[in-house]
Amino acid sequence: MPHITIDGCSLHYTDQGEGPTVLLIHGLGSSTRDWEYQVPSLTPYFRVICLDMRGHGQSDKPRGGYSIKRFAADCVAFIEQLQLVKPHIVGISMGGMIAFQLATERPELPASLTIVNSGPEVIPRKPAEYVMVAKRLFFAHVLPLPMIARGLAKMLFPKPEQQSIRETFESRWNENDRRAYLASLRAIVGWGVSDKLSRIDCPVLVVAADMDYTPVESKREYVSRLGDARLEVIEDSRHGTPIDQADKFNTLLLDFLRHSGSAAPTQS
Repeated sequence: MPHITIDGCSLHYTDQGEGPTVLLIHGLGSSTRDWEYQVPSLTPYFRVICLDMRGHGQSDKPRGGYSIKRFAADCVAFIEQLQLVKPHIVGISMGGMIAFQLATERPELPASLTIVNSGPEVIPRKPAEYVMVAKRLFFAHVLPLPMIARGLAKMLFPKPEQQSIRETFESRWNENDRRAYLASLRAIVGWGVSDKLSRIDCPVLVVAADMDYTPVESKREYVSRLGDARLEVIEDSRHGTPIDQADKFNTLLLDFLRHSGSAAPTQS
């Protein structure tokens, strides 16, 4: 598998297919493998690149340097070193935050953004939000990774027929480097670019699960402040929409990319 060195950190990525480039950015504690349901649908029409962010997957896990700005800078350097021209950027959760950071700092780079179950800030403003953030940080720091993995797997994929997905998720989550995971989690809290959304000038698709951590209305609010943007809600889905509703998500994504200047046809 190919690696690229950026700022002294070796980053792992996969590169498949031909055509316009789609760069897929995973979420916290995840890796390139979590796009396994999207890659087969995209590669007939696109060059599909999945990147392991620093601290994740098969990339290096340095002791410091974890921030959304650093992740976005890694992506910018990656795009420039591989000489990718106007890639479509797809990010889920933390990956969506990275995409927002990149697009507000370098609006000329992406051809489009697809933001999945994410937003342009993680800044607690209400008492309930402070409590929620504090609880997440506390339990992440005191509970062992296997316990966190088990709890997340049950919450994200609770249906009996999702047992194999739960087992896969739990197994992969347990491979995380605890120090890098916690540093990345801390990097999310307090981050935000909500005041810079006007800088984004490419088409934006925001995909929201109806049972995501944050309500659909919060996505609808920030979409209203973007220019060429639309919100699509996927029902019967939680935070892992590209996995628990892969067919619906893939259809939406392919249709959006086709209408964002690509040659990919709509799925039949």
